[in-house]
Amino acid sequence: MFGGGQSTLRQFGILGSLIVIIVIFQIWTDGLTLSPTNLINVVNQYSYILILAIGMVMVIIMGHIDLSVGSIAAFVGIVVATSMADWGLPWWAAIILGLVVGAIIGAWQGFWVAVVGVPAFIVTLAGMLIFRGANQYWGNSTTVAVPEEFWVIGSGYLPELDVPLDFNVLTMVLGILGAGWIVFHEWNQRRVQKKMGSERAPVWVSVVKVVVVAGVILWAAWLFATGRPGTSFPVSGIILVALIIVYSFITRRTVLGRHIYAVGGNRAAATLSGVKDRWVDFFVMMNMSVLAALAGMIFVARARASGPQDGNGWELDAIASVFIGGAAVSGGIGTVIGSIVGGLVMAFLNNGLQLIGAGADVVSMVKGLVLLLAVGVDVLSKRQGRPSILGIWSRRRRARLLSGAPEEPPLVEPTSGTPETVEPADVPRNS
Repeated sequence: MFGGGQSTLRQFGILGSLIVIIVIFQIWTDGLTLSPTNLINVVNQYSYILILAIGMVMVIIMGHIDLSVGSIAAFVGIVVATSMADWGLPWWAAIILGLVVGAIIGAWQGFWVAVVGVPAFIVTLAGMLIFRGANQYWGNSTTVAVPEEFWVIGSGYLPELDVPLDFNVLTMVLGILGAGWIVFHEWNQRRVQKKMGSERAPVWVSVVKVVVVAGVILWAAWLFATGRPGTSFPVSGIILVALIIVYSFITRRTVLGRHIYAVGGNRAAATLSGVKDRWVDFFVMMNMSVLAALAGMIFVARARASGPQDGNGWELDAIASVFIGGAAVSGGIGTVIGSIVGGLVMAFLNNGLQLIGAGADVVSMVKGLVLLLAVGVDVLSKRQGRPSILGIWSRRRRARLLSGAPEEPPLVEPTSGTPETVEPADVPRNS
């Protein structure tokens, strides 16, 4: 669920935390949290933050940080709004313009990071100030409305078909396709493992996983399909799902994705291996700005206007989502799916606290505590001599080794030129 070798117990713990949060607020709000109307609102309200999290996880894997995404989103939003209101551009041309502006800004920041060598923290801090001011300068600190046809990317829904059914057919088709993909993916994975002769999980494990995940997808699709008339799965949610699929493939299955993890894990070793780390830096920074531009346009379309305060605090929510989702502070670790789960934790915390009437002060304090705990767990789990799951496992393994108990065979046989594995019987009892 979290991407092959990047799967960790902590990320599954975050998924469990998300489930616990939803269950608690579902009980606390008398079933309002998982009502169709509220789920649709959650997707509409937080889709742009989750889009930012997709780009931010790649930045953080590289060991960087981007503080400018909120300001870039606001600046692109005002440029797109004025292009339609004052220049008469059609909505589709305005969207292309927004993406181009985002790419130019990303290339500018990528140049300073990759070519000049200025730390990304400083570059994006400067960008946060520059583009926040540019937003207010361009729009004269006023609100600019956008035309109705532009609203669809931020507040539109899958259309209704002319069929006599009490649910949105396209939403259910989308859910069935998602469930079918889960079944195919699991079957294909087992087929490839069998062909390669690698170890496979028991059949019952695959069956349980497929039934649970596909069942959740179909249940969620039913909730979205049976909302109030005129609503269904949001268009912004479709954009988000498409981005999750594309970027999960890029980070897991492409050379570029491997290079991102390699540079983030050990830049010197990656460079010696032939990885062009500067180009990877440049791409990651530019990609982040393009996604920020897209998120800004989706927000403007939902708000139906661009204003001088758009984007405030977005970078903090995106960074928090990535760290809560399992990314390491030191870089080299993180997944797109994990960041989306972390973003959903923040989204349902915000939403649940609002449903029970908590004020903005309480919401802010709770979000801060959740972020602190998530990063604290990551730091403690890597600190030697401190309680951690990895430390407990290592101590037990050493204890078995010293007691002469049979050790599990290595996953890879030693090759020529490498030290041979010391047998348990050769280890001194009192060492």
